[in-house]
Amino acid sequence: MRLGDPWYDALASGWGELDGTGGFVPAGPPGSVPPQRGHSAADIYLEVQRSEAFQEVRRRYRRFVVPATFAFLVWYLAYVVTAITAPGLMARPVAGAVNVAMVAGLGQFLTTFLLTGAYARHARLRRDRAALDLRWDTQEMTRGIGR
Repeated sequence: MRLGDPWYDALASGWGELDGTGGFVPAGPPGSVPPQRGHSAADIYLEVQRSEAFQEVRRRYRRFVVPATFAFLVWYLAYVVTAITAPGLMARPVAGAVNVAMVAGLGQFLTTFLLTGAYARHARLRRDRAALDLRWDTQEMTRGIGR
């Protein structure tokens, strides 16, 4: 955690204390970044969106999500198509009353949990730090706008 982290020690937006003139006292630590004059929040967010750091976070996201989504959809559709076109195969017993369809159906649930864990791990290792840094930078740039 950085010293003076706005996510740790700053009051929530709009929850500052009145300064005596009816306005709110700035919630940031003393000596914080001065407000960006001449830039609106929309301009700042567009600038961040066009930045290389933001594009890299989006690329990392897409590199995981697109193939994972495609693989899961293929696996799901294979299950459905096999159930429709090959009911004899799906009815084949595996162990006792458990058949291939039950095993494949439970495999769908297992795949969902595994994919969720893989996504959370990927986000933690490859995107969270960069996204938090972007949030920090955006917070610093927008501090003071509208005051």
